[in-house]
Amino acid sequence: MLRQLLPRDLGFEVQPRDETSLFRWFLASFLFGNRISQAVAAQTWRVLVVTHGLDTPDRLCACSHRELVRMLGEGGYRRYDESTAERLTLLCRTLIDQYGGRILGIAEAATDREDFERRVLAFKGVGPVTLGIFMREAGPALFDDPG
Repeated sequence: MLRQLLPRDLGFEVQPRDETSLFRWFLASFLFGNRISQAVAAQTWRVLVVTHGLDTPDRLCACSHRELVRMLGEGGYRRYDESTAERLTLLCRTLIDQYGGRILGIAEAATDREDFERRVLAFKGVGPVTLGIFMREAGPALFDDPG
C-alpha cells in the first residue's frame, strides 16, 4: 500500500489557526481525494500553489476556467481537468461567499467538530475521502484533539 502524502511532503506543515497552511492542505486534500494518482495530485498542487501562487481562495477564483484547466494539465491532471476546474472554482467561491474565504471561518461558524465536518462535506466535490484526508492533519490544528 502506498504511503499517504503529508503536508511536509509538499513543503509545509499545517499549523494551528494558520489560514495559509489550512487552505493549502484543503486544496491538497481536494486533489488527493479525486480518482487520480498521488504523484499527479501532488504535482498539480505544486503547479497551482508553488508555480502560480494560487494559495488563497481569492487568487484561485481570479483564474478563468481556461487558465485553471491549463494549470491542471501542467500538473498532469488531464482526465477530469474540466470538471475539476469547475469544482475548484465553485469550492473557492463557496468558501468566499459563506465563510469569508477562510477555513477558519468554517470552524468559527461550526458548533463543534461534527458540524465543521458536515459543513466541509457540503462543498460540491468534497466527499468522505477528501474530508478524511483533510481532517487527518487539520483536525488537530483546528480542534486541539487527535481525531
